[in-house]
Amino acid sequence: MSTDMSSPHLFQPLTIKSVTLRNRIGVSPMCEYSSADGVATDWHLVHLGSRAVGGAGLVIAEATAVSPEGRITPGDAGIWADKHVEPMARINRFVKAHGAVPGIQIAHAGRKASAARPWEGGAHLADDAGGWPTLAPSPLPFGGELSKVPRAMSEADIIRVQNEFVAAAKRALAAGCEWLELHSAHGYLSHEFLSPLTNRRTDQYGGTFENRIRFLLETTRAVRAVWPDKLPLTVRISCTDWVEGGWDVEQSIELARRLKAEGVDLIDCSSGGTVPHAKIPVGPGYQIPFAERIQREVGIATAAVGSITEPTHADEIIRNGRADIVLLAREYLREPYWPLKAARVLGHKDLLTTPVQYSRAW
Repeated sequence: MSTDMSSPHLFQPLTIKSVTLRNRIGVSPMCEYSSADGVATDWHLVHLGSRAVGGAGLVIAEATAVSPEGRITPGDAGIWADKHVEPMARINRFVKAHGAVPGIQIAHAGRKASAARPWEGGAHLADDAGGWPTLAPSPLPFGGELSKVPRAMSEADIIRVQNEFVAAAKRALAAGCEWLELHSAHGYLSHEFLSPLTNRRTDQYGGTFENRIRFLLETTRAVRAVWPDKLPLTVRISCTDWVEGGWDVEQSIELARRLKAEGVDLIDCSSGGTVPHAKIPVGPGYQIPFAERIQREVGIATAAVGSITEPTHADEIIRNGRADIVLLAREYLREPYWPLKAARVLGHKDLLTTPVQYSRAW
């Protein structure tokens, strides 16, 4: 990892491999539940494109399913078929033309798949009502309105899903993505292997820490083999389940060491999502200590995410070396042009080019 200036701040460029972000502000992957059979639409072009126009350094497309069964809802974005490539490429061309790096998060929802869209209630859909059978490391339902009992994956299932991640990475490259994130957080499939709360297997993929991380390490290794070395490969993890006896930050630190050895360039540090009864202390900066510890103890770049809304707070995270980039989610839904606002607040208007069409307003 290298940078262009000696004193880091929010608007300092960041170079990882051959990719340079114009600043340390990224758009976190946010599901829009607005695709048709996985195909990106004009909604995604405007949603993602406007954030590039608004000054983001990195724009990561939402959790994009590696298979139909891996979707959270029927409206999820997908990358399991060639028909998904060109609509995504169109978006990426626009994002890049407006100065941002186009990224994507590829994912499999595991036992949380086959759900209704949030505005339709979010409960599991019956197989005869638009839903489908789910699978997971162990046949344990999430609970609450996500009551489906998933089928425990066979080793053949594991190999198939890993191959789907590889195929998805190839299509993401063909679509012009320059930043690839593997989703291993929030209680979805890869995280389900990691956590003792969701993984009760007795084979080589369950039990010990070494076995529980095997699925992710193998998947990462296979993806890294087809994803160009010059482009960043990142992994989002839930650094803790927030539940006693679950996955925790100490395990996350050791996992990050293993991922770094597999060629991962950055850890995106989130938390929670494994079980519905977790008590999560949500508040400004509540997940930043995870990014700070992993960065410091592993020597790998990290992304901080979660309730980051104020420019001065985001800048403090970077200036104090607590993370290498900040990813905004809900705040970006409220303010697509957040970086322009932040540049003005922090006195860095000269470091962020305003689109000529909007220059009179800034």
